[in-house]
Amino acid sequence: MAVIGTAGAEVLIPLAAVIGIAFAVFQWYVVAKVPVPSHDSEDGGGAAAQKGRSGHDESAEDGVDYRQVEARCAEIQHAISIGATSFLFTEYRYLAVFMAGFAVVIFMFLGSAQRFSTRPEPCTYDPARLCRPALANAAFSMIAFLLGALTSVMSGYLGMRVATFANARTALEARRGVGRAFVVAFRSGAAMGFLLASSALFVLYVAINLFGVYYGDDWGGLYESITGYGLGGSSMALFGRVGGGIYTKAADVGADLVGKVERNIPEDDPRNPAVIADNVGDNVGDIAGMGSDLFGSYAESSCAALFVASISSFGTEHNFAAMMYPLLISAMGIVVCLATTVVATDLAEVKTVEEIGPALKRQILISTVLMTVGIAIVSFLVLPHSFTLFDFGRRKLVKNWYLFICVSAGLWAGLVIGYVTEYFTSNAYRPVQAVANSCRTGAATNVIFGLAVGYKSVIVPIFAIATAIYASFRLAAMYGIALAALGMLSTIATGLSIDAYGPISDNAGGIAEMSGMPHVVRERTDALDAAGNTTAAIGKGFAIGSAALVSLALFGAYVSRAGVAAVDVLSPRVFAGLLVGAMLPYWFSAMTMRSVGSAALAMVEEVRRQFDSIPGLMEGTAKPDYATCVKISTDASLKKMLAPGALVMLSPLVAGTLFGTETLAGLLAGALVSGVQVAISASNSGGAWDNAKKYIEAGASAEARALGPKGSDAHKAAVIGDTIGDPLKDTSGPSLNILIKLMAVEALVFAPFFAAHGGLIFKHL
Repeated sequence: MAVIGTAGAEVLIPLAAVIGIAFAVFQWYVVAKVPVPSHDSEDGGGAAAQKGRSGHDESAEDGVDYRQVEARCAEIQHAISIGATSFLFTEYRYLAVFMAGFAVVIFMFLGSAQRFSTRPEPCTYDPARLCRPALANAAFSMIAFLLGALTSVMSGYLGMRVATFANARTALEARRGVGRAFVVAFRSGAAMGFLLASSALFVLYVAINLFGVYYGDDWGGLYESITGYGLGGSSMALFGRVGGGIYTKAADVGADLVGKVERNIPEDDPRNPAVIADNVGDNVGDIAGMGSDLFGSYAESSCAALFVASISSFGTEHNFAAMMYPLLISAMGIVVCLATTVVATDLAEVKTVEEIGPALKRQILISTVLMTVGIAIVSFLVLPHSFTLFDFGRRKLVKNWYLFICVSAGLWAGLVIGYVTEYFTSNAYRPVQAVANSCRTGAATNVIFGLAVGYKSVIVPIFAIATAIYASFRLAAMYGIALAALGMLSTIATGLSIDAYGPISDNAGGIAEMSGMPHVVRERTDALDAAGNTTAAIGKGFAIGSAALVSLALFGAYVSRAGVAAVDVLSPRVFAGLLVGAMLPYWFSAMTMRSVGSAALAMVEEVRRQFDSIPGLMEGTAKPDYATCVKISTDASLKKMLAPGALVMLSPLVAGTLFGTETLAGLLAGALVSGVQVAISASNSGGAWDNAKKYIEAGASAEARALGPKGSDAHKAAVIGDTIGDPLKDTSGPSLNILIKLMAVEALVFAPFFAAHGGLIFKHL
């Protein structure tokens, strides 16, 4: 007999969400105590503030006028914030039109599945009972879609606001030591992480309860309509990742190729016309896009688990506490991540550059260990000792400790993926050092070595994912796989904290360079940024791994809802879909890479034009035209995100409507198997090239110093490799995990229509 019943679940879930939001606000408050002068004041009280913090006036130290530096910091922060806000508002106006249009498509397709009937229908999995009419499911699925889309947009926007609030504060604190700057950047990341994770949990829980007022005891219809929440979240995430990725990488590639390679000026040099666009891009791509992406993963994994549970004994017996098991796992994750964050910010102080990377890695390990204990507590207190789960037409007897193993398998598989990703993308290990060493003979060998690292990095993560899938399915069928995905995302607050830390540190380095801070400050921010690059790669590994598990769980739910008896790869309909599905990640990647390339081409030409035509720009006596470069990135990203997005959104609709449910099943399977491996290799190749460049720039070892300094032939070769890897790791790679999730959840949402009217062409062949 379970210890925690319905009343306990109804209290604990919203309580954990509220605690998480309060903790996020507290982190924001602590960061806000670092003063930044008003961007339009002469000195903003900066020198007085600095004197008050340190006890003496630093204005004359290092020959730097700190009043001018602080005023310049505020000015740059304001420019980045305005640029990021302007872009997101413009992007969201485009997406509002899409949201409204696609919501109508959902209503029309699902309503027409039963000819817009308003009569109660026999329940899909229990025909002896009557359930809510198809028209109601269409309406509530549409509402859930809009709710998920709005929450995803909110997640991205709030993340951007946190990052642009914290970047200058991190740079200013770096004057006082690397430890203080680390804490500011990490607290800012935690503010975003906890706000997103807690808000996502709270909104989903409220939606379930509000929808339940209408659905009553029709839990199958309730949780089927709730899957629209995941579809809305991932739809916005796709456009956010693609649009933000095109923006940031067009600016980054343009700034690096002209600034570093051709003009031999430092990264983030204020003379570079693309530097503001580059820093804006960090916030709209790596922050807003990533926030929407991980929100989508969380929403889909929760929706998949809830849907599968609703057609099992949890749903038929109306055991609310057991049904809420996935949300209780997420609630426990918030509590665990809170304790883990306190370790980084208050208990284990970072004092030297060498301690930054281990401090971030400890976050992942501590949260995993504590979460394992938390999973056990939830599993044994909430679940009955034994129960039955739906297993493709059969009933499978399951014990509560089976589900503990399933969630833990996903959690620890995520840790394995994280550490393997770190090994292949951190310059502390041999693979990246070998990539850097290959730059001695030019860019071509650098590219060859980087590709090899990316391909090799796929091996262990795929084995880890495969092991988690097999163990979870054997123990708890498709519900087990959905829980494994949820387990991998159960520490999403910590994962987001670490992910957001990277772009915040990167922006801080840019602000330190542009505001004229001493070289020692830039060295500290570079150290923060280098650790952030590795943790960002780890975060991408988590996102891709969880996407594989989420997609498989959604695939199983789709096959069940669409009434597909078996997915037989020897069937020509299935095999044809399999081949086309495996091709889609390459088609999608070609579109996104080409988009970045054409936008970067325009950016390079504009930066060259300004250096050639603005007198005194190279000497630093004239200011560049930052606005034109920002406009190039904005226009390119908004125009070129539409075609890749349309490819992903239309593929399941076309396949299901014209070729039927079996062909669509093959399409989903092919996209999953192909997309996961392309995404891992692309992300890790890009990460390896990036940190190989930073390895040479840092010159921390004799081998690295032999390849440098900045501006050497080896360093220029490394910069070229980095620019090739930029769209791979920040545009195509991260977007592919959304592709495979989004196609699967879209197929599930539209499954009633495909089952009733799909296969228009194959019906006549």
